[in-house]
Amino acid sequence: MSVLVYINSNGEKIAKNAFEAVTYAKKIGDVTVVTNGKADDSMLSQLGKYGASKVMVDRSFEGIDEQQLTKMVATAAEKIDANTIIFSNDLIGKAVAPRLSVKMNVGLVAGASGVPEADGTIPVNVFSGKAYGYVKVNTDKKIIALLPNSIPVEETGSEAPVEEFEGNAGESRVTVKETKLPEGDIPLPEAELVVSGGRGLKGPENWGMITDLAKELGAATACSRPVSDSDWRPHHEHVGQTGVAIAPNLYIAAGISGAIQHLAGVNRSKVIVVINTDDEAPFFKAADYGVVGDAFEVLPRLTEAVKKFKASN
Repeated sequence: MSVLVYINSNGEKIAKNAFEAVTYAKKIGDVTVVTNGKADDSMLSQLGKYGASKVMVDRSFEGIDEQQLTKMVATAAEKIDANTIIFSNDLIGKAVAPRLSVKMNVGLVAGASGVPEADGTIPVNVFSGKAYGYVKVNTDKKIIALLPNSIPVEETGSEAPVEEFEGNAGESRVTVKETKLPEGDIPLPEAELVVSGGRGLKGPENWGMITDLAKELGAATACSRPVSDSDWRPHHEHVGQTGVAIAPNLYIAAGISGAIQHLAGVNRSKVIVVINTDDEAPFFKAADYGVVGDAFEVLPRLTEAVKKFKASN
């Protein structure tokens, strides 16, 4: 089966969700990757380690104009006669996959969390991750948008050849006036460890407790919506239903009560640790581990414990 995977390669490096999408696609069939921009061939060829047989790149345009990308991916799908087209269900995938579905008149499964089963049904997350559903596409071809952090990345091959192609993307009708990139070494959607804080920290001057623990763990930092709305922390750190949805291996939440909107963005975390003085905080019901205590006491002690562990191992 011929599988086409779109990845965004317009950054300094290829994001983890691109490797996830290629790994996922390899479980379905023979994988071709399509992308655009000026990424080095040496960087793109690394996708072969995760299952790509080849990489096609359109050098005629950069950026993430959804209409251009839709045309390019459609051209690539026709070129290789792809049966399945894979996107990561990130901001780009959410914008391009539905357009491509309409353009090609094929079924779309958004938010897939597993590979298609023997009968063709695909598991998906529904109700903001509170349940699983199963979707079956009745068209001969299909588009799948994979939830980030749904499957582990696997290296199964070697470097892939990179070839240039014309995607017939046309001219962009979008003018980019300014680009603001998230700060920090670890982007939240890719983070496997996340330390997050809420209003219980009482002010931005106390945020050092969060960043200190995150630094020792090699984790990303996050926050609740009230914190970002108060400008204690930048908005790209806001996790929740109206912020970034994440699925790390470990999510530590300090001073966050656990409103349903916040839980909707973090409940796919493998392990949730909650630190709160209120033993009736709703977050404890969703937690794997809970500490009833003051974050001002618990976080520094936890940071010191991590330091000692690292020093002795």
